[in-house]
Amino acid sequence: MAKKIKLSLKGLDCANCANKIELKVNELEEINEANLNFSLGTMALSMLEGINKEDVINKIKKIVNDLEPHVVVSEYKIDKIKIVDNKDVINHVYHVNKEQRCTDTKCSYLEGNHEHGNHNHSIDKEDEHVHSHELKDGGVFKQNISLILAIIGYIIATVLEDKGSVSTILFLVSYTLAGGEILMIACRNILKGEVFDENFLMSVATLGALAIGEYPEAVAVMIFYQIGEAFQGYAVNHSRKSITALMNIRADYANLITKSGEKKVNPEEVQVEDIIIIKPGERVPLDGVVIDGSGSLDTSALTGESIPIEININEEVLSGSINLNSMIKIKVTKNFSESTISRILELVENASSKKAPTEKFITKFCRYYTPIVVFSAVAVALIPPLLIKDVTFSTWFYRALSFLVVSCPCALVVSVPLGLFSGIGGASKKGILIKGGNYLEALKDVNTVVFDKTGTLTKGSFKVSEINTINISKEELLKFAAIGESFSSHPIAKSIVNEYSQKINKEEVENYKELSGYGIKAIIEGKETLLGNYKLMKDNKIPCEEIDSIGTAVYIAIEGAYKGSIIIEDEVKKDSKEAIKQLKALGIKKIVMLTGDNKKVADKVGAELGIEEVYGGLLPIDKVSKVESLIESKSKGKLIFVGDGINDAPVLARADIGVAMGGMGSDAAIEAADIVLMKDNPLSLVDAIKIGKKTSTILWQNIIFSLGIKIGVLILISTGVATMWEAVFADVGVTLIAVLNSMRALKQ
Repeated sequence: MAKKIKLSLKGLDCANCANKIELKVNELEEINEANLNFSLGTMALSMLEGINKEDVINKIKKIVNDLEPHVVVSEYKIDKIKIVDNKDVINHVYHVNKEQRCTDTKCSYLEGNHEHGNHNHSIDKEDEHVHSHELKDGGVFKQNISLILAIIGYIIATVLEDKGSVSTILFLVSYTLAGGEILMIACRNILKGEVFDENFLMSVATLGALAIGEYPEAVAVMIFYQIGEAFQGYAVNHSRKSITALMNIRADYANLITKSGEKKVNPEEVQVEDIIIIKPGERVPLDGVVIDGSGSLDTSALTGESIPIEININEEVLSGSINLNSMIKIKVTKNFSESTISRILELVENASSKKAPTEKFITKFCRYYTPIVVFSAVAVALIPPLLIKDVTFSTWFYRALSFLVVSCPCALVVSVPLGLFSGIGGASKKGILIKGGNYLEALKDVNTVVFDKTGTLTKGSFKVSEINTINISKEELLKFAAIGESFSSHPIAKSIVNEYSQKINKEEVENYKELSGYGIKAIIEGKETLLGNYKLMKDNKIPCEEIDSIGTAVYIAIEGAYKGSIIIEDEVKKDSKEAIKQLKALGIKKIVMLTGDNKKVADKVGAELGIEEVYGGLLPIDKVSKVESLIESKSKGKLIFVGDGINDAPVLARADIGVAMGGMGSDAAIEAADIVLMKDNPLSLVDAIKIGKKTSTILWQNIIFSLGIKIGVLILISTGVATMWEAVFADVGVTLIAVLNSMRALKQ
């Protein structure tokens, strides 16, 4: 069995290096799989059982530090830290550092520590990022003192350019100040076999320029490269903060009721069945059921829905919600690791492990792009002087050096994964959980959407509308049905139990058995009872007439004799019709509805919603077969199946993209689906497809823009029109623009 851990790589701002790190870690014999999330600076590892964790982490540290010495590798975890106002608090990995302002608009940021409600922050200097592109003590000036001095020296050298050796010395000093670190890194990497990286390329290009006497240009290129790298680092760091700010929604502590009174503890210490108190303004730390109090909850962190919901005794409360107005007491139903908010964050954080085709293509493409451009530079330097009469070697050598500046693929390897993760983060703001970049990208190709009916297009809040009896009273028939259905969590079963509204003695039930796709068989009060659909009666050779009703019929047989039926009706969700309309407007060619209900019910709902292709009376296995036939019949595009995630797990898994509706608190929904819509609203599917299309557009904008500019500049350089100045823009300038463009995916 594999052992899973997660590492934090603080200071990792080179996406090209991130790809190399991921590749090298995956080559370790102790590792099953490693996935590096550049957008968050984390790495998820699956190790072989029995392997010493510390040994593996030390090997990974060596790999990382060989490529990026300033990166700090540590195990990613939630740490208990110091006492604030004599109260234990938790310092979570997502907490803001000294450069960030708390994202909670109700919080006044204080230097050092601050606390408000259940949103505590503690600043620990040891936990700050320490690398070349983040602010450290002393501010921007102290951090970039060498670069600033290089700029001053360059300006003075340019003014004194006619002074001969004085300006040359100043140029060389400025070059050393601006590029000394890059030269050292390049030399170290060459010794380790890492030749084709940006440090080596910039070093060769600028040293070559110095060698042919192009002092001003060599120094200027190194200075502007460093400035561009700094801005790129700030942009990546800002994007990380923007993404992680979305995820700063996990409560830091829980108010646990103990024998000695109330105690503030780590949510991980709270056990199922423990009682906790949620005070006004606090975030709910764990899932539970209200046992005392009532009030309003802000669930926008889970669903994207800004309107508060009212909660009362015996109602479920999900972690991540914020208690708005009154104290409530809840009994915990799930431990911290299994709570709704923990699982949501885990899904979003691990989404990068399922890489999109575009990301895989770019990773593979960049392995060949840089060597091709480097060898092209060699050809540019050598071939024209040999074949063309009256051309100078220095001219073509200069052009070859400019080629090297353009050959770094940073714009692509930074912007593509960042764009995908920004799209996933932006979707989470709307209550749409996308489990991987592959599913996000696949959304743009959807041309067939298949809906389950109950709980997806309809409310799933059933109500008994009719009780039909044969040789039994309605009260007695309802009693048998309610006792038999009391073990089931299905909405239809709950509606029958609610209709009975009397206390049920479950000890009166023996040999209870659920028959998937048919109903229930049990001994109730000593009598063999069948509860289910018409197929159940037919298979057990119990004579009865199939009911022609708009609602769902539950047939009841006692001791082999048909005793009647209970009719339950459902209601179409108010947004279902609009969702179907908008899906068609998005270009979805085929919309299908599948249901276990009879054909008459299915056709009525389909007609009301404008769905032409409807199939009723289906068992779960029939739904799988129908989806398979729909997949086989389409020539291209992707098929989405949208279900409630409870009894539709097989078909959710079989579809190109499985989408669970109404996933709040449903373990089955989160496990089975590729995408979970936390709002019980079919319009969220429209939002998901729009986000997929927008993110894909942004990715291809970056790819086309980056490659277009680079190829264009390479052509201009080869013809002598462009110089190293344009080459620097084609490298760091294009990267910066692509990173900023990727951040648009956060704003969905």
